[in-house]
Parts: sequence; structure tokens; C-alpha cells
Amino acid sequence: MWSNFFVQQDEEGRIGVAGAGQGGGLGGKKGGRGQRRSQKMSDSQEGKIKLAFFISIIGVTLTVLGMGTEFWVELSQSKNFSGNQTCQMAHYGLWKGCIRTLWVADIDPERTSCGPAELPGESNCTYFKFFTSGENAVIFKKTTNKNLNLAAAVLALMSLTMMVMGSICIAMSLSKGVPFFLKPASFCFILSGVLVLLSILLFHQSVLALLSSDHSIPLHHELSWSVACVGSAGAILIFGGVLFILLSLPYSPWQKCFPHKNSAT
Repeated sequence: MWSNFFVQQDEEGRIGVAGAGQGGGLGGKKGGRGQRRSQKMSDSQEGKIKLAFFISIIGVTLTVLGMGTEFWVELSQSKNFSGNQTCQMAHYGLWKGCIRTLWVADIDPERTSCGPAELPGESNCTYFKFFTSGENAVIFKKTTNKNLNLAAAVLALMSLTMMVMGSICIAMSLSKGVPFFLKPASFCFILSGVLVLLSILLFHQSVLALLSSDHSIPLHHELSWSVACVGSAGAILIFGGVLFILLSLPYSPWQKCFPHKNSAT
């Protein structure tokens, strides 16, 4: 009888010790997870994130500036096409187009075409109707390709949406003090830069389609400063996204690629 009693007590003691060990292990795991989650970014890392965000904001500003203006392309007739003291040219962007009447005397004598658009003259601007009624625009007897124009505008709007999402991720990362949102932000900014560049390519194809629609009036065309703003913005946004990827890594890429000479590994 006494032997059975001691054996039972010994088994209960072992079960108690095992249960305490498992509880301690689980507690240690939970504590480790809590320590990982409570890790905050350092002041130097936060400063680098703010600098990369400032670079990305420059790209966002240039994108908004380029998308809101109608100087994506300039189409100009020969300055002697009408045979009088004035000539006409056109410039348009994603949403609006303008026809300008300039004085031939104000144009550079070495320039054969009418322009540039910065010269003083009368301007008549209208918004494109293919966003509302689906009608194509006619510029100097040439018809626009509304499908290409709409695709370029949609890509530009999608890029703006991705910029807003990336900015929200960076703001949350800085407010919470954790680098978790850097990777989603980098994806948003890189994708927005790619969409901006694709929008420029589609817009250029729409210009070529416009010129090939009618050959009765020869026109000189050139991409203007709005495209330069948007193209620079796309490159800056991609660069900012790459910076956020590098800042989200758990190690320094510079030290990984160029280790110290005194390092044993």
C-alpha cells in the first residue's frame, strides 16, 4: 500500500514539473514575441526614412504639376501656312487642349514652325469630351484616339492612388515608430513610378495616332515641359521606393557589400 502511494506521488510531481516547464517555455516565447513587437526604430533610421520620404514627395509634387497642366505636347503649323501675319499652334495634356494664335513677327526668324506656346497671343482652351460624352477631339483636322488618351489618363490616376497609399504607409510607420510599413510603401512608390512612365508612353502613342489620322496639314510636334516633369517624377518615385526597400532590411547593405577589413568573416 505504501509503495503504491509513493509511486503515485512521484508521478504527480513529474507531471507538475513538466507542466511548469511547458508553461515557462510558452511564457518565454510570448515574451520573446512581445520584445520583437516592441522594438522601435532608432533615431538615425527615422531620419533616413524622413529623407527618403522627402525625396518621394518631390516626385509626387512633380507628378501633380505635370498632370494638371496641358503642356504635354505642342503641335505647330508652319508659320507661313496661313499666309498672313498670324499662325496657329496647339498644345494639350491629359484633360484639356488649347489652340493658340500667335503673331509671326514674335517668332524667332530661324524657326520654321509656329511657336513656342509661351509667346503672347490669343488662346482658346477646352476640355476633352471623351471623358464625358465619348467624342473624339479634332485638332487641325486630325482626330484623337480616345482609347489611348483614356488609357494614359487612367494610368496617371492609378499612379496618384498608389502615391497616396505609399504616403499613408510612411506616415503610419513614422507615427508608430516601426519599420513594418516600409515594404508596402516601397511597393506603392515603385509601382506608381512605373505607371507614370507607362502613361507617358501611351500618351506619345496617342500623339502619333493623332498625326497619322490626316496628312492634309503638316504639323511639327514636340513633347513639352509637362512630360519632362512627369518623367522626372517617375524616376524619383522609383528611386524613393528602392530607398524604402533598403531601409526596411534588417542589416545595412553597405556593410554587407563592403565589410570591414578587420572582420574575420
